[in-house]
Amino acid sequence: MTNDDVETIDSFRLRARAWIRANLPPVGPNQMAGLAANVIGDGEALAVVARERQIQRMLFDAGFAGICFPREYGGQGLTPAHQRAFNEEIAGYEFPIEIQAPTFAPCAAVLLEFGTEEQKQRHLPAILRGEEIWMQLLSEPSGGSDVASALTSAVRDGDDWIMNGSKIWTSGAWLADWALCLARTNWYVPKHRGLTVFLLPLRGEGVQVQRIEMINGNREFCQEFLTDVRVPDTDRIGAVDGGWTVGTRWMFHERMLYNSPYVTVPAGWSQTGVDAALLVDVAWDAGRLPDPGARDLIGEGRMLEVVEHALQQRIAGGMTIGRMPDQAAAIGRLFHGVVMARMMTIAFDLAGGAGVAWTEEDGAVAGRGVDFLVRQTACIGGGTTEMARNVISERVLGMPREPSLDRDRAFRDIPRGPSNRS
Repeated sequence: MTNDDVETIDSFRLRARAWIRANLPPVGPNQMAGLAANVIGDGEALAVVARERQIQRMLFDAGFAGICFPREYGGQGLTPAHQRAFNEEIAGYEFPIEIQAPTFAPCAAVLLEFGTEEQKQRHLPAILRGEEIWMQLLSEPSGGSDVASALTSAVRDGDDWIMNGSKIWTSGAWLADWALCLARTNWYVPKHRGLTVFLLPLRGEGVQVQRIEMINGNREFCQEFLTDVRVPDTDRIGAVDGGWTVGTRWMFHERMLYNSPYVTVPAGWSQTGVDAALLVDVAWDAGRLPDPGARDLIGEGRMLEVVEHALQQRIAGGMTIGRMPDQAAAIGRLFHGVVMARMMTIAFDLAGGAGVAWTEEDGAVAGRGVDFLVRQTACIGGGTTEMARNVISERVLGMPREPSLDRDRAFRDIPRGPSNRS
């Protein structure tokens, strides 16, 4: 495709605007925070995901799915600028949030970068049509954010691999179809050099998904138990024992998340549902809107939104032209986590006493206390902010790496508790 074949951004924007207004209903503020930010019944959650699959298919049929994906895999072959224009036009309208992350970023992005041609042809068009929802199986009960310490094992058996182990903190796995899974294939080398990535069907034989209830009653987090799961070698991503090469880019795409050019997300959308508009509603319903102190807090929230948007745009632009390394995505990840935790704290402060005890008639004030209790999830999900600080210091600023006693030792010789090693 030549530059002359690419639709202009203005033309694309007008076409997108007309289609969105003709086909998608408008939504009010904070109505699209996602399943992880709401507490709803299983039946309603299933209905939400079914509707989102339908909308994703509508986007595909209309030529707006996978705007930056190559055309040979069902995408539009356009530019990040086209995706940004679409994100601006879809603001205020229904969109398939549960389809976006981690399905498009990081999973589809990893498939696009490392998958075989057969894997890309088999899965990417299905993802763009909303037929496959993907998860990432990284964290384990024994390892936390140190994903390279994976104990989930994959043992070669002819043309297949036999997988055993457990993954945890997978949001939405009970509703998903496929996953990227990081597993240990070599115990005799240092931990980063003995990993391999596989494609794993979450509804396959030997895969058990159990849900975890959070303090706010939400049950989107899951733990997966893999028992003698047979995976064909054709579902391996990258080289055997080369999983950390894939994993490094995988975590880059995870840190990009809603700033990725592969993801459709309305401009100004809040992942937690807590934005400056909600802060105004909370102050109003709490009777504090005339209070200068409350107005200062609302102003702080709006300032954080503006700065985060500008920062993410600068980081994305810097990486696009090569002025910033890819690992600079960790800067945006760190700022986002801190901002989200602060926004939920501000909302709680504005709620006053009703933040501790409320009724459904309290409007926007209701539930702010629960949000405050789970505010740190914004600093944990998608890679902890502590890990982001390490990446920034070591890979962006070039500071010395922190000491590690296991860096040059075979993983099998590192002391640890009981394992599921085969």
